[in-house]
Amino acid sequence: MYYHASPVEGISRLMPRISNHGVPLIYFSEKRENVLVYLSNAVEKYCRDTGFSYDGRWEKWGPYGFDGDGRQQLEEYYPNAFVNTYKGVSGYIYRAEKITARGLDVQIPHAVTSSAPVEVTGVEFVPDAYDAILEAERAGLLSLVRYEEMSDKMKAWIRKTVREEYEQAAAHPEYRHFLRGNFPDIINE
Repeated sequence: MYYHASPVEGISRLMPRISNHGVPLIYFSEKRENVLVYLSNAVEKYCRDTGFSYDGRWEKWGPYGFDGDGRQQLEEYYPNAFVNTYKGVSGYIYRAEKITARGLDVQIPHAVTSSAPVEVTGVEFVPDAYDAILEAERAGLLSLVRYEEMSDKMKAWIRKTVREEYEQAAAHPEYRHFLRGNFPDIINE
């Protein structure tokens, strides 16, 4: 089974869209819990919540990795990021039984891409992405690293990375707005 998350209701056929890899793809995971993170895009949600008008392609904010066992690990790079991004956000997890045209190997554990349309064989409504993520954490399916639990070394990496991302995002005003709003001390250094 393959899983794909979307805020859009009523999809019966998933279509490839220009991806972060620059080619039309549909992203799936072989693990349902791994797509929960895609029910909300922190950049898009923050901009909309703060009234920032933008009609371009939204940058993605993917603060996750995988532990040594291949289990997804969500990381909270700023205080209250999990609540601000996921609390109260609903969406859909679409299931597909087969993918006929494999896309790029994106080197993400349990991820599969398709370069061709994929028929949806089932859908699950998720009323609150935050609650679903906490439930998956309690079940041991993924782990959360909260901001206050992060090491000084990790916080130093965040500072360095946010500064670099801000400098490189000149063509993405929505991303810069997000970074300024959530990392004001770093941006204003």
